[in-house]
Amino acid sequence: MYTLVDPHLSEAVERVAEESGLITVDLLSPLIYNLSRYLGAPSREKPGLLHRIDTDYYRRVEAVNFTVKHDDGQETRYLHKADLVLVGVSRSSKTPLSMYLAHKGYKVANVPLVFGIAPPEELFEIDQGKIVGLLIDPKRLVEIRTSRLINMRQSPRGSYNDQQQVEEELAACRQLYRQHPEWFVMNITNKSVEEAASEIMRRMEFKANQ
Repeated sequence: MYTLVDPHLSEAVERVAEESGLITVDLLSPLIYNLSRYLGAPSREKPGLLHRIDTDYYRRVEAVNFTVKHDDGQETRYLHKADLVLVGVSRSSKTPLSMYLAHKGYKVANVPLVFGIAPPEELFEIDQGKIVGLLIDPKRLVEIRTSRLINMRQSPRGSYNDQQQVEEELAACRQLYRQHPEWFVMNITNKSVEEAASEIMRRMEFKANQ
């Protein structure tokens, strides 16, 4: 059994197999033939197109590795190497957004903003134009945190998902964002990860073209 997109190689396999008295099963050619006929498009007859390894592939792999190592405030001393830095309170989609952007080739770090604790100094020493501040509706954040506590089999009653505490956290975020007008601030309440990432990428591309 074999899968070869190059018809010359398929013919060579068939010829050698016939000379050796072997039975062959071509798994790919009938599928390609039928798809080509159905789509009205010829086969490109070039192997490796689906899993092509090129410069872009290595760039995305490097971006994912960087993002994993710099998730949730890890290795803040290397924030200057990031293409983007996401900041926001706990459960404001920092990690999902970071990973989605990483698969698009961006090296992303994310830094949690913890109420009552100053952000790391490194955050203010890098290019402020690549920082994205995330916001979310307080009620929605309470729902998300409550669900997380229940899934972790912890008590859903505490300061982590207390409405007043959450509002104070977000108020502190807004105050910090106002102090840094260079940051791109986004409310992700009604946005999917894909929508939010697309908006961030458009913003970054716009800045790069200025």
